Amino acid sequence: MGEKDLEIEDTSPPRREDETKTQVGKVKKKKKVKAEKRGVCHVSRVPPRMDHVKLRQVLSQFGEIQRIYLVPEAAAAQMNRKRAGGFRGQAFSEGWVEFTKKSVAKRVANMLNGQQMGGRKRSSFYYDIWNVKYLSKIKWDDVTDEIAQRHAVREQKLALELSAAKRERDFYLTQVDKSRALSSIEERMKKKQKVQQESGVISDFPSDQFAPKVIRQFPQKKPVADQAGKLKPSLSKDVLAGVFGGQ
Repeated sequence: MGEKDLEIEDTSPPRREDETKTQVGKVKKKKKVKAEKRGVCHVSRVPPRMDHVKLRQVLSQFGEIQRIYLVPEAAAAQMNRKRAGGFRGQAFSEGWVEFTKKSVAKRVANMLNGQQMGGRKRSSFYYDIWNVKYLSKIKWDDVTDEIAQRHAVREQKLALELSAAKRERDFYLTQVDKSRALSSIEERMKKKQKVQQESGVISDFPSDQFAPKVIRQFPQKKPVADQAGKLKPSLSKDVLAGVFGGQ
């Protein structure tokens, strides 16, 4: 028997890396299957004093909830609300709710949308109306991507506004410094000219250099309301006499 006919049996144990990759792939596949079965609802209006805890407590009675995300109210709107004497706590403008099953999400949206929230009459959102819509073919990853995009757009807009405000401030400060420098030069030249006039020395500066500035005035049209009474037509005495039977 030659060396070519010899077969060496590999008795080494399987690699752990391959087993780990296989397990990770199975876990990802299970998560993907579960994610496909879930449904997402959009809450277009969140009543004041309602947070994710209370919203989960209210909606959990209809089915199992996975995740909830509420968008905080804008800082300007929150400041205006506080100045007007409204709710001073944290408020939310909109939100998303992920249910474990699509059927539950559809049923919740169809059943609650446009209905009164109800609950206890002492509740602060007892008379509020549900604004819930089921998002077909939308997954939670799509929601997170949309939120991230909104944040990016908002940050970009804020950066542009800050840049524009900085340019305006720099331009204003430059003009202020230039005005101060020109005023200082003008005062020094006036003092020098005055000293030369008192000493009898002929000044080299032109006489009209410090003349008062001329402000141009343009003719303005009079308002139409002032001429309305003058342009209003009036009836003659003969016409009035014929109408009222006068002589």
